[in-house]
Amino acid sequence: MRYRYLGGSGVKVSTLCLGTLMFGAWGRTTHEDALAIIDRALDAGINYIDTADSYAGGESEEIVGKALAKSGKRDRLIVATKVFWNMSVDPNFRGLSRRWIIYEVEQSLRRLGTDYIDLYQVHRPDTNTDIEETLDALSDLVKAGKIRYFGTSNFPAHRIVEAQWAASTGGRRRFVSEQPQYSMLAREVEADVLPVCQKHNIGVTTWSPLAGGWLTGRYRANTGQAATPRVGRWPKRYDPAEPANQHKLAVVEQLAALADEAGMTLIELALAFCLNHKAVTSVAIGPRTMAQLENQLKAPYVVLDKDVLDRIDEIVPPGSMLVSREDGSWIPPELTDAGLRRRGA
Repeated sequence: MRYRYLGGSGVKVSTLCLGTLMFGAWGRTTHEDALAIIDRALDAGINYIDTADSYAGGESEEIVGKALAKSGKRDRLIVATKVFWNMSVDPNFRGLSRRWIIYEVEQSLRRLGTDYIDLYQVHRPDTNTDIEETLDALSDLVKAGKIRYFGTSNFPAHRIVEAQWAASTGGRRRFVSEQPQYSMLAREVEADVLPVCQKHNIGVTTWSPLAGGWLTGRYRANTGQAATPRVGRWPKRYDPAEPANQHKLAVVEQLAALADEAGMTLIELALAFCLNHKAVTSVAIGPRTMAQLENQLKAPYVVLDKDVLDRIDEIVPPGSMLVSREDGSWIPPELTDAGLRRRGA
């Protein structure tokens, strides 16, 4: 396995981060199978595990906690989790207020069965909470030894800059990492988020490098729709009759042909593409089965030459966004609430 520094934290993480979204009820991966996947990932040299309080209602964190106890390697691992999404019908059991962060970090510690969290990430921006309020709470948790570092996820560039400014001018600790959606089909962050992270020495762990399965080779033209838990939850996103999906299928065919010409799998091409960007520290993979993990472990050693990268740019131009924002990326309220962009009644 290969390792890179996570921004300016001084901590080295594996270039593959084991994402655990699919562990438990959401991905229908049993605890036993998930533990086996984690064991194999650790054996392969992965030292970076990413989860969230909201994944399967906390079940993912509990599985990771079991793995930490079983492995005996807690001190050698970088464990990351997140906070933001609602964990109850209570209106205050969500967001990035001091009240919720201080409460929920204790719940994550309990589920993970650990005394500290290496990287505590805010899962989405909270437009109802001042960033200073969030940074103060997170800084206090570092001082208390509950967390070591904190980062963002799905933050647009201007909010990353705002947070850096609030930290530098207020004597607060700063975010050391960002976790954006990034793949050959979702290149929007190349325009601003990734350059901003480079400018401020912020580590980047990308999510959905396989574009929700589109870059695994499972969804191909004329092969129909494969039955998976992901398709079951979001059937329209994978319906080949949808015009947007027809376009994606055509693009995937070109990328698959390019991978064949380059002597690698489409999965390896997709992961290596993300790791090739200068701003990217690590790529979060989300295997649901052991076979899926094995198919991704070679990616850190894949080298893409200039000709291959140029061909990718021709097929999917830099900055393109072929995967809908609805596939999980944060949608600014200014785009969903007409009242925020229109004058008058």
